[in-house]
Amino acid sequence: MNRIDQLFRNKKENVLSIYFTAGHPTLNSTVEIIKTLAQEGVDMIEIGIPFSDPVADGPVIQRSSQTALDNGMSLKLLFEQLRYIRKEVSIPLVLMGYLNPVLQYGVDAFCKKCAEIGIDGAILPDLPLDIFQEEYKTSFEQQGIHLIFLATPQTSDVRYRELDCQSGGFLYMVAASSITGAKTGFEEYQQKYFERIKDLNLSLPRVIGFGISTKDTFEHACRYANGAIIGSAFVNALEQEGSLKEKIQNYIRSIRS
Repeated sequence: MNRIDQLFRNKKENVLSIYFTAGHPTLNSTVEIIKTLAQEGVDMIEIGIPFSDPVADGPVIQRSSQTALDNGMSLKLLFEQLRYIRKEVSIPLVLMGYLNPVLQYGVDAFCKKCAEIGIDGAILPDLPLDIFQEEYKTSFEQQGIHLIFLATPQTSDVRYRELDCQSGGFLYMVAASSITGAKTGFEEYQQKYFERIKDLNLSLPRVIGFGISTKDTFEHACRYANGAIIGSAFVNALEQEGSLKEKIQNYIRSIRS
């Protein structure tokens, strides 16, 4: 069974997923970050594939992506770094990035390599559902890799139900129709959106992302979904003073305390 499916079978609420950009803050910090996050009790990790034009991301993740590229990170190198990761961690690992690097690597080769090293899913925000269904779905399914789709407050109920049928693993509920970035709370329209989707009784688990940064926003999001994703706030924490392990421990404990 895919590790994402196993996670949500065993844990129905308060699932904590953390995003970071591979190759940031240093080229070789990827594995240490993953290991430390797993040791701190994070439920799932999203590993960002750096890209030169991350249009859906805010300034923090854009900066981390550029730093990673300047450090020399690439998808090929990331796969090399993760070659033995399953000897170290057992929690679900998801690759998140843009379609272009995957196309350059080759979709079939990407899916095979993910399966080989133990990646459980991928999030490619700029891959349209119809193109996925027509051209790439077979490659992902043959290798047992879940392709996870994003949906926004403007996504209709009909579209949500379609994504519920076509996605794998979980549905990524974007909290706001904007670029990524930490926020201090949710507005009324966002809470109504969360309630609307919760009431659809979809079959897949739901995880809320974009704007989750603190213990309060994490717990608030988890009232309406199975879990939440923290990205920009964690990436920002990695850029502060102190040892890498201490920065990770301090931030995760501030969420889980």
